[in-house]
Amino acid sequence: MARYTGAVCRLCRREGLKLFLKGDRCFTDKCAVSRRGYAPGQHGQSRKKVSNYGLQLREKQKARRIYGVLEGQFRTYYEKAERKRGISGENLLKLLEMRLDNVAYKFGYGNSRAEARQLVTHGHFLINGKKVDIASYQVSAGDVITVSEKSRSTERFKTFAENPKALPAWLEGNPENFEGKIVREPSREDIDVPVNETLIVELYSK
Repeated sequence: MARYTGAVCRLCRREGLKLFLKGDRCFTDKCAVSRRGYAPGQHGQSRKKVSNYGLQLREKQKARRIYGVLEGQFRTYYEKAERKRGISGENLLKLLEMRLDNVAYKFGYGNSRAEARQLVTHGHFLINGKKVDIASYQVSAGDVITVSEKSRSTERFKTFAENPKALPAWLEGNPENFEGKIVREPSREDIDVPVNETLIVELYSK
């Protein structure tokens, strides 16, 4: 599957805030946003008025970059969100939040979504007892995610299990058994990404 392979710190600088794309590095003084809190490029430090379209575009790009989704796939998510009952913007974030790579990251398997995505594609996880290696796989309420028996003995996964993360209310973890459960769909209040989904809906509604 195609993915962005450039310098991810430039993406954070372009959006003007930390997107936490580099895991632990984002919490240190090495973070590019902390050192150079302006957009990359020759005119990065210049200030200019941003149009409504520009604001909408930046919000979409921010969401794409947080979840590591390319343009075509992001539009597909929006079209699915629009067809579902409820508020389109919230539906969009729920679909992104319930990707397997994001859920693995939320359970603490990976210091970033990119690392969690790599773990998924390398076949380290089972969904309801069946191996799934597709990062974009949509989990459902009631699904149980487990680490494969072979992977549990690796230092990487032992470290994850010994340092469990605080989980959002829609997830239930059992790190000792390398297991986690999707209790329910996330509500908007459960989703902590700094995105104004209303602007994304306005962009695609034109």
